[in-house]
This record gives sequence, C-alpha cells and structure tokens, in this order.
Amino acid sequence: MGGTFDPVHLGHLIAAEEARWRLDLSRVLFVPAGQPWLKASRALSPAEDRRQMVRLAIAGRAGFELSAVEMDRPGPTYTVETVSRIQKELGPQAELFFILGCDSLQALPDWMAPEQLIAACKLVAVPRAHCPQPDVASLEAKIPGLSKSLISIPMPLIDISSTDIRRRVAAGESIKYLVPEAVERYIRERRLYIG
Repeated sequence: MGGTFDPVHLGHLIAAEEARWRLDLSRVLFVPAGQPWLKASRALSPAEDRRQMVRLAIAGRAGFELSAVEMDRPGPTYTVETVSRIQKELGPQAELFFILGCDSLQALPDWMAPEQLIAACKLVAVPRAHCPQPDVASLEAKIPGLSKSLISIPMPLIDISSTDIRRRVAAGESIKYLVPEAVERYIRERRLYIG
C-alpha cells in the first residue's frame, strides 16, 4: 500500500486490514512515497516525519510492515519501479497486490507504465467516500488487460482524508479518532501542519 501518508490515518489502516483479511494476504507493506512525481507541485512533510508516523500507526499490528524502499532512493518515485524492487526483494514466488483508492485507480492512465504495473501485480481497489465507482470499461480501453488484474473489495466507507486532517490541524481543530493516538501525539509534538 503506497501513498504519501501525510499523515497516515485510520482510513488507511482500515483499507489495509480489509484487503489483508479479504484476500488472505500474509502481510501488507506500507510504502511511504519518497518524492511522488504526481504530487511534485505540493509541499510534503519531511520524509522522515511521514515514515515515523507510519511506523507509529502500524506498531504492534499483526500483518502490517513498513517498507522504506521509496524513501531510501533519491529522485522521483514511480509505483511500477517500486513494485519491481519489492518483487526482487521478496523473490519471484511472491504474489504482489497493490492497494489503492478508487481515485488513484481513475488516475492510473496518467501513471508511468501502467501496462507494466498491471503485469507485475494485482490491483486492489478500495472505495472512498465521495469517489464514484471507476468506469472499468473506460480504463480498460486506455490500459488493455486492466480488468484481469483488478480486484475490487468492499469496505466500510470512512470519510477521512489526509488533506482534511492537515486543514484541521492548521485550524486548531481536533483530529482525535481520525488518526491513531501515537500519530496524533507525533503531529502535536513536531508541530506538523501548523501554518
């Protein structure tokens, strides 16, 4: 499961757990983005802060692990390259699934080498509040073979977004029950997202 995780929140954890449970995955790797090329125009929190928030969020949760594969390399990061690196680390026998929100799935034609990505792993699409169901036929026309690689899983719709959490922190509003307590403490102690 990749993302900027700026910050990681309970919606991420719920999506990861639903995918792990429904697909009987041995583990879910949380892969915080280093320098995501699609978000180059937006200022991100320092990579180390985002890594630490993920570490705190998944601490003690069975089946969840942190992978710094994107953060440990310089330059822009691309999902297709990340999946390839993880496949090399785990070996050819490992079957990979990439968990992404329906909004990211809709943007997949704009990603680097989406055809290679769907050949390298299964895509696990999770619904998001305020995100319409993706038009799979339209996506298939742009990325032939996508539908064979796509698994859509149901999950509770949790209307939490990192954008809203950042806005709430900047406005002095509570983020309790939106992020794990340890992440809330970290944000407060490090004074993240404040002006």
